[in-house]
Amino acid sequence: MDSEKESSFSSVLSVNPYTNEYVSSISSFLKKSEKPEFAKDQLVTSYINSKTYINNQISLSKNIPDEDIDDALNIKIYDELGLDQAVEYQFKYFETFANSDGENRNFQVFIVDPLDLQSTFTESIAQIKYIDSITPSPLLIKSLYSKEILQESGIHCFVYLEKNDAFIAIYNEKELVYTKSLKYSFEEMHERFCELYGEKVDYEDFLRFLSTENLKYTESDFKSYILKLYREIFSTINDILTYVKKAYEIDKVQNVFIGSQIEMASKLYEIAEVELGIESNDFNFDYGFSNDDLFVDQIHALLQITSTLPEEEKYNCNFSSYHRPPKFLKRESGKFSIVLAGSLVLAFIYPATYWTLTYMQELQYQILNDQYKKIHAEKVTREANIKTKEAEKKRVSNLLKVEKDAYNAKKNTLIQIHDVKVNYPMKAKLITSLASDLNKFNVKIKKISYSEKNTKKEFTLSLLASNDKKITQLVEFLTKKYDNNLNISLEEISLQDDNNMYLSEVKVSIL
Repeated sequence: MDSEKESSFSSVLSVNPYTNEYVSSISSFLKKSEKPEFAKDQLVTSYINSKTYINNQISLSKNIPDEDIDDALNIKIYDELGLDQAVEYQFKYFETFANSDGENRNFQVFIVDPLDLQSTFTESIAQIKYIDSITPSPLLIKSLYSKEILQESGIHCFVYLEKNDAFIAIYNEKELVYTKSLKYSFEEMHERFCELYGEKVDYEDFLRFLSTENLKYTESDFKSYILKLYREIFSTINDILTYVKKAYEIDKVQNVFIGSQIEMASKLYEIAEVELGIESNDFNFDYGFSNDDLFVDQIHALLQITSTLPEEEKYNCNFSSYHRPPKFLKRESGKFSIVLAGSLVLAFIYPATYWTLTYMQELQYQILNDQYKKIHAEKVTREANIKTKEAEKKRVSNLLKVEKDAYNAKKNTLIQIHDVKVNYPMKAKLITSLASDLNKFNVKIKKISYSEKNTKKEFTLSLLASNDKKITQLVEFLTKKYDNNLNISLEEISLQDDNNMYLSEVKVSIL
């Protein structure tokens, strides 16, 4: 988009095609638009999430001329990524200098299936007709540095959670190094939470809990399972950071910025700092907008500020095919009308012009025909190479399947052996350890029982003591000692009249 066209817009409309949410800005004031409509003076910007595109870093020889980069990348992405040859994928790219060497040039490539793009924006286009730019979501973060909203340089990690997607992006010295989809969208988090909790919880109730309940203060039954879920998420993020540091020779990640599409009651960045051991902050920067305290997710804010940047200060990866028509004189029909009018004038003044035009068309036909023969020969050669590669791929895939089946069979056997060796002796060890602790506090066991329900393993101990404080001191001691391994609960302590002893049932759940 040229600067003249960009300056002609008086407002910006950002579009979330996955939730059909629209946010408009006029004079730095943001508001949600329930029923947006097409307007000539309105710039429309949107994004695609990590489930819509494929991202990979492709290396090419430095000997390839710049004018051949497009063709070379096109061939290599189909070959290296195993893309369907029948689909004409769209791809955008930019050169990156991270992990570069003396022989190759590295390119960050984003690839989109046109059918996926079309289905994603069907409803949006029905309302607003045109979209000026569609950008992969991790590339929007570049605007934080261009606008100097984030002034520190260094290695920064950005994590963003959406209802149907999540991604992580690593920036080194204000340039994208690595991005990856995370399988922890709110929908996927809900499914995993239900698995941990052991029963189905309504999705809206799950989102409402995250939005309203702070884990520091809530007494909800959900608390411990939400914490387990967060530990899994940050464990996955930690594994990705470990890989990136090794692959790109990075010593340390300075900051982690984490945000989400919905407003969270708990401060995720505080949990991230504890789990990752890296200084963490809220993704919600001061973007310079006013919104009457209405929560607007960070993607909309990034879309808004990216739309105001010149082309050289942002990544040029626009996948939009929904451009508004240019002015009449710049359209093909307008150009044709001008040419036609001129031809008519010349036809009346210089009849010989018709002979000239005929000759030029014949000459153009001959040139195009020669180009066709050359391109057709290249096409036949490439098709033959593709068939050879596909046959080799099929042969290797069959060998790989045989090896995977053998590996999985051995793996399952070892898992069963490990389960028998480790899990069965664990109960006896636990009882022995508990008995030793009981003796320290002079507490006796009247009865002990064990039960398993789903994945929950629980001992029930009936304890006798001459003093109720001995039981409470014992429970306090066990809770501290087995904090990470056992969940110990005590409901009541009762006095038995027949023997003047205190009786209590203590439940010990194995985590």
